[in-house]
Amino acid sequence: MLQVVLFVPLMIFASLGTVSFAQMPAARIERLSPAAIRRLPANLVKELQRRGCTIPQETHTKQSNTVIKGEFAKPGQTDWAVLCSVNGVSAILVFWNGSEKNPASLAPMEDRIFIQGFKKSESSYSRGIRPVGKSFITLHHDAYGGRPLPPINHHGIVDTFTEKASVVWYSYQGQWLKLSGSD
Repeated sequence: MLQVVLFVPLMIFASLGTVSFAQMPAARIERLSPAAIRRLPANLVKELQRRGCTIPQETHTKQSNTVIKGEFAKPGQTDWAVLCSVNGVSAILVFWNGSEKNPASLAPMEDRIFIQGFKKSESSYSRGIRPVGKSFITLHHDAYGGRPLPPINHHGIVDTFTEKASVVWYSYQGQWLKLSGSD
């Protein structure tokens, strides 16, 4: 009898939870055409368009943090990284030395994973990238641990789920290492 008494309220609670989630509005992800990002070099715009990329925009920021440049391969070389979304899946494309040929592609994930609610009636896209240097990388490694660090002499890319967690992608000897970010 006790099982039935506990089971009925649990079922009512579960069905109410389903109703409230079902009533939550779907998030609209703003996606820009590569041509809308004026600071992107023309050759990269053309390549991103050829690939069918759109560039998702994090909702709660005034700066575009889905297109960045930094020294991701070695000091003195300017590389570009773009969050490229195709069919609801975004990957970070890294264009070495600004060339459209043979970009690295890492961390492909479904865009819907990065939708979170900020208000009861509002949900939004919350993935961003930014360049980070040695101090950020070593600070987070010291705080959270992880694999031993290689020599850090250029930028990494922090891949962030805003206000949740992040990881750092660091190119070392032709491989991408996944290092500690924030939790």
